[in-house]
Amino acid sequence: MALIAKPRRIAVTGGAGFIGSHTVEALIAQSATVLVLDDLSHAAPATLPPQADLEVTDCGSDHAAELLKRFKPDAVLHLAARGGVNRAMRDPGEHLRTAVASSVAFFKSATDAGARTVVTASSGGAVYGDSPTLPAHEQLSPRPRSAYGASKAAEELYLASFRRLHDGVNTLALRYGNVYGPRQDGTGEAGVVAITCTRLLASQPPIMRGDGEQTRDFVFVLDVVAANLAALRSTYSGAVNVGTGRETSVTTVVHTLAQLHKGGLTPQHDPAAPGEVRRGCLATDRARRWLDWRAATTIEDGLRSTWDWFSAQTAPAAPAGSGTAPAP
Repeated sequence: MALIAKPRRIAVTGGAGFIGSHTVEALIAQSATVLVLDDLSHAAPATLPPQADLEVTDCGSDHAAELLKRFKPDAVLHLAARGGVNRAMRDPGEHLRTAVASSVAFFKSATDAGARTVVTASSGGAVYGDSPTLPAHEQLSPRPRSAYGASKAAEELYLASFRRLHDGVNTLALRYGNVYGPRQDGTGEAGVVAITCTRLLASQPPIMRGDGEQTRDFVFVLDVVAANLAALRSTYSGAVNVGTGRETSVTTVVHTLAQLHKGGLTPQHDPAAPGEVRRGCLATDRARRWLDWRAATTIEDGLRSTWDWFSAQTAPAAPAGSGTAPAP
């Protein structure tokens, strides 16, 4: 493991989102100066710390480039994303024009502004596809089965090219597992944990696509935050998996949340999504060596914490003067 001093000036794209808002809070707690670039198209239900400077803009825009030039970041963390697997599959050309082009423009703006460390959020499951080896390790060639996975692999290649063009710039692509936890959107197309919590609390049956035995490497959001912070200090360049190294089936996740709900709702089985990866699990050796990081949260504890947060959002407000604290 090789670490530099903690960067003091950090720009975070997507910093108002699910992973981003947790990460910005952690950076502010470490007394970093933080610039958040977010178009607020998918903001999390949380207020950013007042110490963070939020600028509403597309991260690949000329406006964002000018903001970065004035801010002069030591490091940048690129968490902004345009849609997910299903949206990219419906219109891969549009996804390429918006997501990939915006990311590449941001990489250039960040390095032009003087950032010496560029960290981007990639996707372990989507980039590896149906890996011939599990847990999937970083030396494997990408085998994406979806336009979304192909776009993430392309972003990684572009980022690596910036490292070769700029001496002294470190670039890391964090290949996340299936991130879940408080503040995740449960009304969209992706995020089985958040969607299941949302449906159960609305007295709707949870949905499982296919037989439910497909597996994923579910990693809790606060563990991902710790990996993000470690990556911003790393001197390594390349791809790093951010996962638990364990397979968990969708059936296990849904049944665990249904037990926490205690409502007796039977899961609804829908057809499997086209191009869906059957099994997913990420090797974690490189993360331990490069980042001194490993996931600390068990799936049981993470699901309970997530369920408790979603439950608190739907709980009725306490009567005035009851002395009950508001939901977090």
